[in-house]
Amino acid sequence: MTTPPRPQVGQPILSLSTPLPLIDEDRLAANIARVQTYLDSHGLAFRPHIKTHKIPAIAKAQESAGARGINCQKITEAEVFADAGFEDILITFNILGPEKLDRLKALNERVASLKVVADSAVTVAGLSTRFAGAKPLTVLVECDTGAGRCGVQDPAEAVALAQAITAADGLVFGGLLTYPKAHDEAAVEAFFSSAIASLKALGIPCPIVSHGGTPSLFSAHLVPSATEHRAGTYVYNDRAMARSGHCSLADCAMQVLATVVARPTPDRAVLDAGSKALTSDLLGFSDYGLIVEYPDAVITGLSEEHGVVDLSRVSGARPEIGDKVMIVPNHTCVVSNLFDIMTFHRDGVATRVEDVAARGLVW
Repeated sequence: MTTPPRPQVGQPILSLSTPLPLIDEDRLAANIARVQTYLDSHGLAFRPHIKTHKIPAIAKAQESAGARGINCQKITEAEVFADAGFEDILITFNILGPEKLDRLKALNERVASLKVVADSAVTVAGLSTRFAGAKPLTVLVECDTGAGRCGVQDPAEAVALAQAITAADGLVFGGLLTYPKAHDEAAVEAFFSSAIASLKALGIPCPIVSHGGTPSLFSAHLVPSATEHRAGTYVYNDRAMARSGHCSLADCAMQVLATVVARPTPDRAVLDAGSKALTSDLLGFSDYGLIVEYPDAVITGLSEEHGVVDLSRVSGARPEIGDKVMIVPNHTCVVSNLFDIMTFHRDGVATRVEDVAARGLVW
């Protein structure tokens, strides 16, 4: 199989083959600094979620800025980052089944501080069966504070599961965790404070109280019971984050470079960026990304390799066949998982190329 040539340092980005995601170095650094400064100012530890970039070099930049540990979603992601030298890893997903538990046990043996979550007695029992007699595994209780995904449903359930973890062989209760509904800090605090009070009454320490999410990141200080915050998308940002008010479009470090490959009609253009480059995630939008040079153009549809653009609202000059355009994606995290490499640039010139080391990995 022929491998396409990697972009070269010093190469102008507009000379690169498309479609290709690009990362603006200065915006990336500013995003990292902005969030770390905010959380430091409120005394909150920051644990970035690597699912957005999947690149150890970026996680090291986050740690250098002051982050304390990383957040992964899969054992395979955690293995990649452990290989890169990371020693404080939290996996925020219920881990079930002998194949996963065997790999989790092996990972726990070689990482200084590995933590996982559980939201049921079934998950806890599986973890205990594998870790009894081995190096103990730290387990946090995942709480559903309103987002309607995983998690125990009320503080009493959280306390009961914490007791089960405390009593289980091979496990250590590490605290409470939630992925909350955005901008619902009062509900998160009410849940956490109630559970923490009950745990204290039972003499059960709760060292970590973790909440997360980029959309309401700058409201993290409104959950005073929390000890740490987790966020991923902030590092690149995307169109959805700009819409939420978390950032502006000028803070979006990732853009997808695409080429106009057809102009079938005066009002229609076709790009070489389809669902395999931009993702089909709408996230509440009616179109599939924002074309920076033509903000009134609308990417109306994606097939695998084609992006169809409605130009009817564009006044003045319109893109021609062969022109290259930059697109702010709706959802940057998925774009990272579609490409083997990420090309970084400053002022339109490539500065480095990083492998997306943890992309495409199952569980």
